[in-house]
Amino acid sequence: MEFRYLGDSGLKISEITYGNWLTHGSQVENDVATQCVHAALDAGISTFDTADVYANTAAESVLGDALAGQRRESLEILTKVYWPTGPRGHNDSGLSRKHIMESISGSLKRLKTDYVDLYQAHRFDYETPLEETMQAFADVVRQGKALYIGVSEWNAEQLRAGADFAAELGISLISNQPQYSMLWRVIEEEVIPTSEELGISQIVFSPIAQGVLTGKYQPGAEPPAGSRATDEKGGADMIKRFLRDDVLQGVQRLQPVAEKNGLTLAQLAVAWVLQNDNVASAIIGASRPEQVTENVRAAGVELDDGTMAAIDEALGDLAERNPRLTQSPSSRVS
Repeated sequence: MEFRYLGDSGLKISEITYGNWLTHGSQVENDVATQCVHAALDAGISTFDTADVYANTAAESVLGDALAGQRRESLEILTKVYWPTGPRGHNDSGLSRKHIMESISGSLKRLKTDYVDLYQAHRFDYETPLEETMQAFADVVRQGKALYIGVSEWNAEQLRAGADFAAELGISLISNQPQYSMLWRVIEEEVIPTSEELGISQIVFSPIAQGVLTGKYQPGAEPPAGSRATDEKGGADMIKRFLRDDVLQGVQRLQPVAEKNGLTLAQLAVAWVLQNDNVASAIIGASRPEQVTENVRAAGVELDDGTMAAIDEALGDLAERNPRLTQSPSSRVS
């Protein structure tokens, strides 16, 4: 496993982060989830990402149980706040001081830890003054409940405003967690240049486009039984944008590129996002321990210019690049 600094901080995280969105507490049984976490640890992964909203807090509990007994100082545990949790009351979402303070306490209990290494704003909150949000985050850091602050899916303007408040408050805003893959490149035009200027790294999710970049979805064919595209608990909604025949045909054209480099398609996809210097880590999920073992082999892989060009040629104009698609809901879901 290779490790990279997160933003301009002194914190190092593993190039591959294990994340439990759409899996723990939902798609897979708890014993299998624990096996996946232990496979990640065995592979050298030290960074684990979750959120209070995943499976309505259950995912944090599953991860806390799975990491029990591990040396805490050897781990980087990341979680998030914003989306509705609990009974979805009027203060059960957003980035108000009330919701942040209550949410961090709940997350720490479920994760069975005294602090998280990174506490992230899961989206931008248009209904709460940014100053209130950042002041609450600063207090969370000063109370020792989080070491650093990050965000998720903030656009360039929001990152700049957040970084300015953080600097005034004496805390470190060091990361953004956006979606990023060969097929979803919306952060490249604005978010990444701004982040490089501000000393913010990307921890990217869905590097294999919810499984599309594994090549298991075939043009003109029904999705495989048990795949994410057949999951009615949320997976099917997330993946459907990529399940077009032209996209699936483009993915098939990547197969010889992967084979030439001695990689699976999934490994090629994860290695591709890690070629971007502003990406500190790629988040992978798993429903089976073997998936972790397989995909972690993308760590440390260097793709030459010819390979990068061949990937662009295979996909042509199929990748989404519109920077306006980096966005948060205009109003909270409650």
